[in-house]
Amino acid sequence: MPDLFTGKVAVVTGGSAGIGRAAAHLFAKHDARVIVSDISEAAGEAVADEIRGAGGEARFVRCDVSDRASVAALIAAVVATYDRLDCAFNNAGVCLDEGEDWNDDVFDRTFEINVKGVMSCMKAQIPHMLNNGGGTIVNTASTNGIVSSGMPSLPAYTGSKHAVIGLTKTAALTYARRGIRVNALCPGVTFTPMVEQVAALGPAVKETLDNYSPMGRMARPEEMAEAAIWLCSDKSSFVNGHALVVDGGAVIQ
Repeated sequence: MPDLFTGKVAVVTGGSAGIGRAAAHLFAKHDARVIVSDISEAAGEAVADEIRGAGGEARFVRCDVSDRASVAALIAAVVATYDRLDCAFNNAGVCLDEGEDWNDDVFDRTFEINVKGVMSCMKAQIPHMLNNGGGTIVNTASTNGIVSSGMPSLPAYTGSKHAVIGLTKTAALTYARRGIRVNALCPGVTFTPMVEQVAALGPAVKETLDNYSPMGRMARPEEMAEAAIWLCSDKSSFVNGHALVVDGGAVIQ
């Protein structure tokens, strides 16, 4: 179905690597006009170049989601270029080394990006979607937002992902009758640069990651992208306020 998003405009934050990069490519494959956004200019521009090289339409706009002015500038640039916004995959996030003392600075930085970043993105995106008559938003949460036992050493990350699900449900209820659907993607352990960094925290963390899924492997970013694209598309037209777990069965263990 290469025409799944024909005529539509999609923005992907955290689009320079991992799940965001895979989603940007998949949006373009399905005929969306894609805005790749990230704090990393070189990596983000490279993804946009890859998409254009494959025949898709994409541009890069730098954005630091922890800065509300930067988020507002991103969405303003999207609308100035295409005069609309239909789909948003709010994927930017961090998983920082929290140590054993529940570090206050790490906690604040995690929430600035993972929670306030999602909130700022939705606040900037929703008015333009309302102008279009509707739209779809997918926020990246985590299985840590569903169950907390998997990563006891990451209280800020886990707390932030619970908060993302709460924000998602609230927005879904608020705008359901105005044509906007809001859902959350809850990935299990996925082989991304972020997971590589988490694995470097120590042998115990690495062992947890390696054995998280009963399927005996990590997910590929492309598998998460497929789920995100489905949630953004009309194929999921009656799915709203849902936290979609894609984890190979990990949370049922």
